[in-house]
Amino acid sequence: QLQLIESGGGLVQPGGSLRLSCAASGRIFSNYYIGWFRQAPGKEREFVGYISGSGFSESYAGFVKGRFIISRDNAMNSAYLQMNNLKLEEAAKYYCADDQAAGTGTAEYENWGRGTQVTVSS
Repeated sequence: QLQLIESGGGLVQPGGSLRLSCAASGRIFSNYYIGWFRQAPGKEREFVGYISGSGFSESYAGFVKGRFIISRDNAMNSAYLQMNNLKLEEAAKYYCADDQAAGTGTAEYENWGRGTQVTVSS
């Protein structure tokens, strides 16, 4: 398993941008897909996107609509979620998770970080 730690959350105004990081340790990072999810209070955790171990393949939830970009730096054992044009309703705790195959469901991911809080407010 990887140990995952998210960072980069904070307060941003609507329309603003934020870059989240997911730092990994423990195993060969490039062997794992990294997924990003989010969970708002009272709501289920939802898929945001994932990136393959090589970084050559990505997939996003429909609501992203080109606003978010997932990337990774395997030499640094890190993955990133660049979020642009954030909306009020996207305030949530954002999590990264790892898996050895592509997936969009929370049950498909074995291992999770503790999350980083994103607040969107004017």
